[in-house]
Amino acid sequence: MPPAPTGLRVGLFGGSFDPPHEGHLLVAETALRRLRLDRLWWIVSPGNPLKAGRPPAPLEARMKLCRKLADDRRIVVTAFEASHHIRYTADLVDLVLTHRPTARFVWVMGADNLATFHHWQSWREIATRLPIAVVDRPGATLAPLSSPAARFLASERLPEADARLLPGLSPPAWTFLHGRRSTLSSTRLREARPRSS
Repeated sequence: MPPAPTGLRVGLFGGSFDPPHEGHLLVAETALRRLRLDRLWWIVSPGNPLKAGRPPAPLEARMKLCRKLADDRRIVVTAFEASHHIRYTADLVDLVLTHRPTARFVWVMGADNLATFHHWQSWREIATRLPIAVVDRPGATLAPLSSPAARFLASERLPEADARLLPGLSPPAWTFLHGRRSTLSSTRLREARPRSS
């Protein structure tokens, strides 16, 4: 797990990133800028329990692609989930808060993830343990904002103009950030890959 001294403002940006693309980088850059983060941990997960079917590309290959894409020194590409045999985000949050208790963490996700957040294991617990920043994605603005999770957390939503305050707030607290968007999708990129014979 990367270091995080007292008071460091850190975004946690997790996913399978299979493959990583410009849309992921825009989410990371938007969070860094708008939340005024000191670091963003780009956490490459071994797999996603909600994505059944074909296994993801090898972890090392995905990490290498993420590092190539994210050349900002504030972005730390890591896969510490794998070494701790973590499967669910709630367990990742527990691990981070246990081992780095004095940093100021924010969970960062694309808006497409907010639409399905209510399907995540212990999603309410995640929302009460970390502030959450949701970054707009093409075609994923209205559905996420009317999702069960967004409705449940409606009274805890921070105005976008105050997003810089989010890392210092006690959860539950969240905001929805707009910015440059990319139409790229990992699913479409995987589907476009030539099939091996």
